[in-house]
Amino acid sequence: MHASLSLAQARRIALAAQGLDKERPAGPVTARAVGRTFARLHLVQIDSVNVVSRSHFLPFFSRLGNYDRAILQRMAGTHPRRMMEYWAHEACFIRPDHFHDLVQWQNRTWVGAHAMDPELRNGVAARVLETLAAGQPLTAAELTARLGHVEDRQRDQWGWNWNAVKRVLEHLFEEGLVSAASRTESFERRYTLTARVLPGPGGEAAAQARDAAAAMDRLIDAAARAHGIGTVRCFADYFRTPQKAAAMAVRNLVDTGRLQPVTVAGWDRPLYRHVEAKLPRSATGRALLSPFDSLVFERRRLQELFGFHYRIEIYTPEPKRRYGYYVLPFLLRDAIVARVDLKADRAGGLLLVRTAHAEPGAPEDTAVELAAELKLMAEWLGLGGVVVSPTGDLASALAEAVAEPANSSIR
Repeated sequence: MHASLSLAQARRIALAAQGLDKERPAGPVTARAVGRTFARLHLVQIDSVNVVSRSHFLPFFSRLGNYDRAILQRMAGTHPRRMMEYWAHEACFIRPDHFHDLVQWQNRTWVGAHAMDPELRNGVAARVLETLAAGQPLTAAELTARLGHVEDRQRDQWGWNWNAVKRVLEHLFEEGLVSAASRTESFERRYTLTARVLPGPGGEAAAQARDAAAAMDRLIDAAARAHGIGTVRCFADYFRTPQKAAAMAVRNLVDTGRLQPVTVAGWDRPLYRHVEAKLPRSATGRALLSPFDSLVFERRRLQELFGFHYRIEIYTPEPKRRYGYYVLPFLLRDAIVARVDLKADRAGGLLLVRTAHAEPGAPEDTAVELAAELKLMAEWLGLGGVVVSPTGDLASALAEAVAEPANSSIR
């Protein structure tokens, strides 16, 4: 017999697994709290868009509130590293203990040099590895200059106009031989040998990861812990692993008692709950979610679980956008109740709300709670205030709430 859950219970399980079910703790956010949050999420997606803030900073604000972003830089850039870069859902910061398992299963051949002439690729790779082994971490541009590499590049082709050195670097990154030691102010990777980021790459963890099936079991177990409840597709999508192999891992995890088959009213696909997943009695949190937040990774799951239809419209031509360029869902208690298109006007010192839309059935306190969250975000970003444009069915009420004195509730 499968355990039966309501949709509301499934939502609370999912929110608790992601650390979004409770009000934020009062007081300063410690490095330990940031580390615990990352350990729970297992990864945060990286994206170059900086309309509000770099995408990997936002999930921690959603869960912790006003925190020091330098904590993440230390976690990713100093030993012993608590996070490192690799391909997962997309380009991500991952927990280092997942690295060897992910190397077994990632296949992002389009990002690097697989299509290059093998002799040229191998020659450049040998010089890159020799140079990185002999010195400090370098950006692709610095390596290009150090190697004296010159080439004529087509400016009208896909691929971000990468030269051969950058393409080989990304090839070596995917193979797990090269990693990112840190990022520059302009968000360029500083490359180094993976052995310097993750000492002992030939050790026990690497040996265990050579068993690809066991590696997949560990990845799906981690994805299921991060989700709390979900389908094979949900779990496979978290680290972007093949669904067929993920399905086999789910069966293995069911057999070992790590996953429990469940049924949820209104969610008519095979579902599994992780044995460690908690079911809180209520959800009391509040959060603006990045378009790249792990709660909203899988759009079908988001629709089935929260009744929220969401698409990122960054790449949609402006006249065809429905809600805006950089739209953040707003979670209130156990529902996603609104969405806002935000922009940090750093020169003007303001957080701009370019559109604000409420979801059907949004509670009466949506505007007040959203206003408080926007003010908290502006404070975190070092901006002096929030300005709401008169676009969207929630805009008028939100502008009025923003104009009110700050609420003492931190959530």
